[in-house]
Amino acid sequence: MLSATKLIADSGSTKTEWCLLKNNKPTLLTTQGMSPYFVNAEQVEQIMRTEVFPFLKKNKIDEMHFYGTGCKNPANLKMFKKVFAKLFPDAVIEVDNDLSGAAKALCGNERGIGCILGTGSNSCYYNGKRIVKNSPGIGFILGDEGSGAYLGKKVVQHFLYNLFDDDLRARFDAKFLTTDSEILESVYKKPLPNRYLASFAIFLAENRGHYMIENIIEDGINDFFYTHIITYRESSKLPVHFTGGIAYGFKDVVVQLCKNYDMLVGNILRSPMEGLIRYHTT
Repeated sequence: MLSATKLIADSGSTKTEWCLLKNNKPTLLTTQGMSPYFVNAEQVEQIMRTEVFPFLKKNKIDEMHFYGTGCKNPANLKMFKKVFAKLFPDAVIEVDNDLSGAAKALCGNERGIGCILGTGSNSCYYNGKRIVKNSPGIGFILGDEGSGAYLGKKVVQHFLYNLFDDDLRARFDAKFLTTDSEILESVYKKPLPNRYLASFAIFLAENRGHYMIENIIEDGINDFFYTHIITYRESSKLPVHFTGGIAYGFKDVVVQLCKNYDMLVGNILRSPMEGLIRYHTT
């Protein structure tokens, strides 16, 4: 007997990762992000029709599991459900927040602390079935400690405050070819400033070993540990898992900080999709 054909999505501010799971065989696709704070219902439908439908190749979807940023908000969740029900009228539709998807991907059916360190950041205590505790997310302006936007903001601050030494300043100028006024314009007047700030985090990855770079990385990710992870008393006895480009790209720093805080390191995944495929296959 053939298993149900499932469409799984992990959607963040920057990108959406898709998996068509047919006969338990995955086919992957990446499209633009679908944060409900940046796209409306009409735009979501347009993205689905132009970017996702050609990938599906007329496969009939039996189940859709969509995990998206901003879907903790009931209004956003309702918007996505309405669009997907229109597009897949015969499918069972599940819409949940991206943190729930990350927790399932990282912890499976076991208890643990699930953390996202990507463009934004988030964390939770997962009891093996659902999220029980969640440190509040207050966005990239006030929070998102340890995220790409947070670390990128530190890079931009060092540039604008002229804190980099001559060597790093020259590397920054050669890499980004930008000016103070262009940066301020992009942050304060143009759309998607969180993505813009996160784009500067690549400078950290490309210049590892310089003491100023290492300090920015360690201090930024430590802010996430200190502000969020240690607030879960379960973090002292359960595995602490991570997903996201920042967590994966700087996993050496993440592992060392876990040791510093006497925490048990769990899974560190580049993205939740690998774990979500496993979760929805089993």
